[in-house]
Amino acid sequence: MAALGRLAPGLGRSLLRARGPGEAAAGRRGVRALRRSPVRVLPPKKERGAAAEERQSPREASPPPPPPPAVERSSAGPGLWYEKAAAGDKRLGKVVTIAKSKKFRDNHRKVLLEGQRLIKDALEAGAVLQTLFFSTVGHLKELPEAGLKRANLVKVKFEDIKIWSDLVTPQGLIGIFSKPDHAKMSYPAAQLTSSLPLFLICDNIRDPGNLGTILRSAAGAGCEKVLLTKGCVDPWEPKVLRGGMGAHFRVPIVADLDWESLLSNLPDGVRVCVADNQHPSARYETASEPRGAGGASSAPVKSTPKAAPEREDEEGAAGACVPELATHYYYENWTCAPVAVVIGGETHGVSPDALHLAASTGGKRLVIPVVPGVDSLNSAIAAGIVLFEGKRQLLQGHKQEDERPKVPVAGLNC
Repeated sequence: MAALGRLAPGLGRSLLRARGPGEAAAGRRGVRALRRSPVRVLPPKKERGAAAEERQSPREASPPPPPPPAVERSSAGPGLWYEKAAAGDKRLGKVVTIAKSKKFRDNHRKVLLEGQRLIKDALEAGAVLQTLFFSTVGHLKELPEAGLKRANLVKVKFEDIKIWSDLVTPQGLIGIFSKPDHAKMSYPAAQLTSSLPLFLICDNIRDPGNLGTILRSAAGAGCEKVLLTKGCVDPWEPKVLRGGMGAHFRVPIVADLDWESLLSNLPDGVRVCVADNQHPSARYETASEPRGAGGASSAPVKSTPKAAPEREDEEGAAGACVPELATHYYYENWTCAPVAVVIGGETHGVSPDALHLAASTGGKRLVIPVVPGVDSLNSAIAAGIVLFEGKRQLLQGHKQEDERPKVPVAGLNC
């Protein structure tokens, strides 16, 4: 204690003595250094030992990701190669799902065809095949080889095609084609030689099955061209393709036309007739009632063409000008080459635009008589009746011209 007492005065004097500038700066630096020094927290002893051992032992490198499976390619003939889809390959499902969308068909200009006959007709007509999914190599031998060499061929299991197929009994063939252009197609020679100056105009046909049957009838009757107005179902929808049975590649089809541009797709001097079963005065009175557009009625209404009298639509379209047309039975003489027939939709029949077009070309209203009390015929059935009657009249007219005696010219020995 005595020693501490002797040191205390000196210690107090040193603490109270004023420091020089150098000593004060050194003190502040020490304080700042102390404040900025991080505090190290040590883990427990067991964890420190495990970390030390881990640092001493070399780390094992993580295995690299497996390489993508190699595409297995096989030959189906000279210059014809295909690849086999691996397990879990989802290309077929994705392609089929997307290609069934009208938006995809319009934006990417691609269509889906299924079945050997339809794909074969498309290839023979010059349609461009992009991808073909098939289940057996034997299917390839039944298709034109030239069209297959430019396409991507993928062999898949039949079970996969069966899952995505729209057919009741799938044939094991699904093809993705570029959307065909009627101006670039090569139609069969037999179809071209049997073609007649007969045109079909589909006015707001919305049922896919009906449109497919109508196209098949048009091809069978030898129509020169089929025109579809805006509002009709897409002719490249799978149900329309199935109903058409290859008609898409036998007769030119021009879709999505407005009435202003429709006449430019018809030849000069064409006469347009409409298949309709309503009297003009009753058209707007029953417009809200569902009916077919087949042109079926118990009796025709004989009328003469008038100068397009105005009639107001009772449902709001005031001032609509609906012309009256001469009405005839479908089997009466109404053909005058070239001639076009308008088939209206299933609900509201032919539109006022169709009647205006018919009146401007001197056309007529055609009626298919049915038993009183029976509703109007289906659009597809009516189209078949009217088209084949038009074919009969045109062929009969050609035959009469051929049989007409030719007047000999004076001075010539005939």
